[in-house]
Amino acid sequence: MKMVALLRGINVGGNRKVPMPKLIALIENSGFTAVKSYINSGNIVFEASTLSPEQAGAKLERAIAKEFGFPVDVIVRTAAKWKKYASGSPFPSAASIRPKMLHIGLAKDPIKGDITDGLMEKALHGEKIAIVDGAIWVDFAKSVGKSKLTPAVLDKAAGSTVTLRNWNTVVKINEMLNE
Repeated sequence: MKMVALLRGINVGGNRKVPMPKLIALIENSGFTAVKSYINSGNIVFEASTLSPEQAGAKLERAIAKEFGFPVDVIVRTAAKWKKYASGSPFPSAASIRPKMLHIGLAKDPIKGDITDGLMEKALHGEKIAIVDGAIWVDFAKSVGKSKLTPAVLDKAAGSTVTLRNWNTVVKINEMLNE
């Protein structure tokens, strides 16, 4: 089964360095196949024959911690789930006009309840938020960096670690799944 793994918080600002060739080799040595990466921020497409996404994520977290000496949250989704995300966002105009400002946030654990209202209280710069099929969609409208919808805010609202990817990355990963 094809899957997508998103690693949170690696290779940002020179911290938590994880070279992609070394990561790919580690993932292959962990028993996964057809491993490919997209850009340096931890977007991996791979195949796993017998593991669920949760099991694959846990296995990758253990291997990464052992190899690199620090923990990394790994969020895994099936290719089928990813294709649903890539089929269209709840903010189609943002996808075409400002794809770098439209983000999908994926939580490690299922989101508990409707968190939209709580997040909207932090949306002070015109951001729009929608929760669709277990994903947090944020149209940052003006600026990701100035938004109060920080990783810590998203984590707290979702009840587990959340990692964000912009629309361009969603589309590119989908293309990789179709190769």
